[in-house]
Amino acid sequence: MSAARQGAPSSIEGAAVPPIAWAAVAPSDPVAALWYSVGEPDNNEGQPAVGRPVVAERRGPFLSPRKIPVPYSFCALVSAGFALLVMGGVAEAQVDPDNFAEERLDFPIADGPFEPTWESIAEKHPGAPAWFRDAKFGVWIHWGPQAAGRSNDWYAKKMYLEEEKAYTNHLKNFGHPSEFGYKDVLNQWRTPEFDAAATMKRFREAGFRYANIMGVHHDNFDLWDSKHQPWNSVNVGPKRDIVGEWVAAAKAEGIRYGISFHHEYTWWWWQPAFGADTRGPLAGVPYDGVLTAADGKGKWWDGLDPARLYGRKLDGYPEYEPIHLIAHGREGVFNKHLPYARQYATQWAERIMDAVDQYDPDFIYTDGNSSQPFSGKKSGSGYKCDAAQRVVADFFNRTVERRDEIDTFAIIKFSKPQPGLASTSESRIPSGKQADRQWMGELAIGGWFYEPGFYYDAATVVRGLLEFASRDGNFAVSIPLTPEGGFDPGVPAMLDGLGRWTTINGEGIYGSKAWKASREGDRTLPRGGLGKKQAEYRFTADDLRYTEGKDGSLYVWCMTVPPAGAKLRAALMGRAAGLLDADPKRIELLGSDAVVEWNRDDEALWITCPDTTASEYALGFKLTW
Repeated sequence: MSAARQGAPSSIEGAAVPPIAWAAVAPSDPVAALWYSVGEPDNNEGQPAVGRPVVAERRGPFLSPRKIPVPYSFCALVSAGFALLVMGGVAEAQVDPDNFAEERLDFPIADGPFEPTWESIAEKHPGAPAWFRDAKFGVWIHWGPQAAGRSNDWYAKKMYLEEEKAYTNHLKNFGHPSEFGYKDVLNQWRTPEFDAAATMKRFREAGFRYANIMGVHHDNFDLWDSKHQPWNSVNVGPKRDIVGEWVAAAKAEGIRYGISFHHEYTWWWWQPAFGADTRGPLAGVPYDGVLTAADGKGKWWDGLDPARLYGRKLDGYPEYEPIHLIAHGREGVFNKHLPYARQYATQWAERIMDAVDQYDPDFIYTDGNSSQPFSGKKSGSGYKCDAAQRVVADFFNRTVERRDEIDTFAIIKFSKPQPGLASTSESRIPSGKQADRQWMGELAIGGWFYEPGFYYDAATVVRGLLEFASRDGNFAVSIPLTPEGGFDPGVPAMLDGLGRWTTINGEGIYGSKAWKASREGDRTLPRGGLGKKQAEYRFTADDLRYTEGKDGSLYVWCMTVPPAGAKLRAALMGRAAGLLDADPKRIELLGSDAVVEWNRDDEALWITCPDTTASEYALGFKLTW
């Protein structure tokens, strides 16, 4: 049953546009430009302010804004279609997000105690659920139709960029993107090897205790029976509810699960689909992003509108070309496309809330490198609004309605620490312990989407797990699936190895937390996707990590497997370090019955390795009192 909703109904086709008027025309000089607003919202209902002076700002890339009163009657002329000319400048299309008030949207959310503000969410959420800390080790199911390109991450966009490998691969495998675009890749995508139940069983046996399931990537293609996006896996391609199958499998295996959403910046990420080759026999022939619904008459996509997949072409921002790279060192609000931005942000939210309604996840995940979706900065560039707050409040209100306790949370990748939110560390290991927040390390084996030649190594995954767990984080590793939904030949052996290691050593991982110190030694797993470089990276017996179990036991992890007789020097456990209050009564090697010899002095805790021939990847020593 759907929860009652706060607010008025809305959709991308008919979203009510708040009473804000904007105008912009091309600037006449490259340094200064002007923008203005009429009737800015002044309350939670988005009603226009009454009697507030409207301001125009003369600004440029090296100038601080200077506000100038502008009569409402004058602005009304511009709203009627007249050009605004003030101080010899004209309206700039790109607006500094610091000078743009966050807009409050009005799409309905579930009724409940959580209001759509970060303050309300922080006040009412009880904090990180215990199950997430205890689970510790998760699988990142980062799989969808972009795997069909066999070109690693961001294939959908890069297939429209002539300089990219994905473009070359697309020409070879499918044809020219003006004739066979990404929409056609979606149509041909088939998943005959995809068996969610069998795959999730393998994941549980490998030691994974939660799953992050991709719901939609930047390609804007929903992997469930979406009510708000007709371009979805039930309507197009495999004709399967992929998210639904994963969720059913996770429940059957007793694995907690979240759903990830990466479509916040799709509306500008897709801009290369509106381009054309700059050279060659098809130079200047538009790619298929320019097609309309009418162009599909009589074709396989009859009734589907390409604009619902690719969005719209965002013209009018020459100072920020190429638009699809705006997140990389640039930021701003697309002032010429605000009605579209509001519609897009509304649909972004409605799709997430639809998935929450259908699948009741334990957490939701939004991608990006900004403090929140639609922040006006970095990946949130283009628009600034409260869509994220509304989505998170809706999620928690549904938790209250459906569950006995609030045991859900939201991952917003670069969010500030606060109750209810978690952040991530993607493709890198933090320098030290981060116990002030709930967070998850995330690494991909090879890359975020399938490509032939990935390197599968269980030892590397184990060391990644130890790096994150010792710093008080969780770890989710992306295990690539082929386009058809199966495993590369190297994956089963890697999963078997992980299962053996976690069965022996899991007591020092599951339910653990960081100790007073996280590590010793000067070597850290190299950043980036897990591949041959990481697998060949050599740790020594000096490289140690620490965790603390729920019962107070301490665990010393050696990041390699030294031979029998090797001495480990845990200096931070020496008496002089002052971190260990008393000598342990017993030290044992996990998975071994051999007697472990040890002694402790001012310098260090010294552990002599027993026979380690049966050990794999990394050693775990348990200290008890």
